[in-house]
Formats: sequence, C-alpha cells, structure tokens
Amino acid sequence: MPARSSTIVTALTAAALVAVGFLGYQASASAPADLRPHKSGNTAGKHPTRPGSGKKEHRPAEPKVPEASGTGKRIVYALGAKRVWLVGADGTASRTFTVAPSPVSPPMGTYPVTSRSVSVTGSDGIAIEHVVRFASVDGVVIGFSAAVDGSSPNPDASQRTGGIRESRADGGAMWGFAVNGTKVVVVA
Repeated sequence: MPARSSTIVTALTAAALVAVGFLGYQASASAPADLRPHKSGNTAGKHPTRPGSGKKEHRPAEPKVPEASGTGKRIVYALGAKRVWLVGADGTASRTFTVAPSPVSPPMGTYPVTSRSVSVTGSDGIAIEHVVRFASVDGVVIGFSAAVDGSSPNPDASQRTGGIRESRADGGAMWGFAVNGTKVVVVA
C-alpha cells in the first residue's frame, strides 16, 4: 500500500529534529567550559577564564563608596572621580558607574531628588531620558540623564548646562533607584 505524503513528511520532519538535537548536544558537549551555560550553583563572584589559559581573568575591584558620603540609601556623586554609586539602605553599592559631568557642578553637600522626567530635550538640544534632578546653581538645574542616541557630551564651558550624562543602561538603573526625595550626596 503506498504511503501517504503526509506520513512521509512527518517521518522526515521527526528524523530532522532528532538529527538537529543530536548535533546540538555534540556541539554543547565539545564547547569550551567558559562558553557552556552554568548548570547549577551560584556563580556570583566567579570570573571567567580565558580559553586555553587555565587562569582566572583578573578584573579590577570596583571603586569603594566614599567614606564621607553618609549612611542609608543614597546616590553618591564624586566630582573628581566623575563617578556615581547607587547605595542601598545597608550601605552597599548596588551599582557604580562613570559619568560625563556638566559644565556647572553642584557644590558638595546633600540634596534630595526633586523631580524626574521620563524623556525631554536637554538644554544642549539632545533628546534625553531618565532625568533625575536634584539641585540648582544660579538658575541652572542639575541632574542625571542619558542621551537617547547614546552619545556622551563634550561639555562646552561657555554653555551653562547642568546635565550629568550617564549611559542608557546606567540611566535606567538610576531611574529605578532614585525616586523623589532620595538623598544625593555630592563629594569631592
């Protein structure tokens, strides 16, 4: 009795799936260890190895939260280091990143987050997002933001702007952390 075409198609499809599955297994079994997904356990704190080196890759330690930045939940902005830390109530930084400072910097001190905007046009004409404002200096509003196009400004000292630029990923983290009233500590 002749086989129906649908039976042949079904059999060929099943055979193809088995072959693809087998080849996928072989590929994953022969992949270098650092490219394989971790199967169990907590991998936090482990560093990947370089293929063939057998040694752990050395990563520089994250800069520590400045000691003179207070306590509790806060955003720490170090002017000289051009760096921000998002610090939880327990005093541990959940994230730290570099920023591009604005031509107008806030004086050292403690400020509350006063307002936020999802997206606006910055004073330099660039579309920005995740704006977190916390200070004002001689009429210039100071705040953190990320350029939608991912660009980092080259601050023009002749323009009095207060936008402290961060990457889009860092801006998203800042946005989730810095609700109105969150403390911002500006240190040297």
